Amino acid sequence: MKLTSITSIMAKSVATIAALAALNASAGTPAPAPKNPAPPVEPAPSSLFDTIGATLDAAYDSRYYFRGLWFADNIITTTLNVSVPLTDSLTWGAGAAYISTVDTPTNAAGALPGSFDYSEIDVFTSLSYNAGWAKFGVQYQYYFYPDSYGGSTSLGHNFAGDPEFGIKGAGELGLTAAIPLGAANLYFGYYYDFAVGGSYFQAGADYTLAINDWISLVPAIQTGYGIDYYTGNGSVFVNNVGLPLGTAPTSGFTHLLASLSAPMKIAKSCTFTPYVAWNHSFGLRTALNATTHNEVFWGAKFSVAF
Repeated sequence: MKLTSITSIMAKSVATIAALAALNASAGTPAPAPKNPAPPVEPAPSSLFDTIGATLDAAYDSRYYFRGLWFADNIITTTLNVSVPLTDSLTWGAGAAYISTVDTPTNAAGALPGSFDYSEIDVFTSLSYNAGWAKFGVQYQYYFYPDSYGGSTSLGHNFAGDPEFGIKGAGELGLTAAIPLGAANLYFGYYYDFAVGGSYFQAGADYTLAINDWISLVPAIQTGYGIDYYTGNGSVFVNNVGLPLGTAPTSGFTHLLASLSAPMKIAKSCTFTPYVAWNHSFGLRTALNATTHNEVFWGAKFSVAF
């Protein structure tokens, strides 16, 4: 082979090796930025309504007992609750409810003449703090009674002018605590009613027994203690049931309520909950309830979360 051929081959080899080395060296070098780069794509800002949770409930109760006091029969209740997380542990809530009797026999309301009517409009707001081991809350609720606290008949509002049963509205401040214990929950509450200047203490517990993925059984128990809280003392109603005015107790336990409910998940955001309950009246409610002191009643609730 001629020397010139060997020299040519060596020159070509050196050039090839140099080119490969240059290519390898530039492999980790970023490409130059374009003269007119496209603006970076920013994530869409989350709106307030992306974090709001709401539930709409429609319920039926054969008897309406509230804190051990009977109000009416065959009750329909519609409730809207809205919750807005303010921080990871603080939530603001607001809502409203409409309660009305479909049919209450007059003998169940103390044999009052004419058809008995009872309705209630509630509005409420709250702040709750989740401490992990417990949830604490403060709430304000206003109760408006279109038919008065004692209801009405064809003759007008019952006990008009009465300091308790004749009122048309009441504001209430409450402090609550809920403590989860595995499948069980403990509940405590204190409520002050501005209309009658009374205090109410409440305690309760429940336990969730999961049957399968879509149905559970939840036994629960609740009781309460009132101080000057709708006692009927000085009310015309107490005189009607045979107690002289001013002789009704002003403080004491109100009731014991035991219930068994069966929440059923019928869709991703829909729950149907039938229940049966037993209410036993204690001293602060015995003279006021126009029903028996031991009462079994039932009902159901349909809830939609969105």
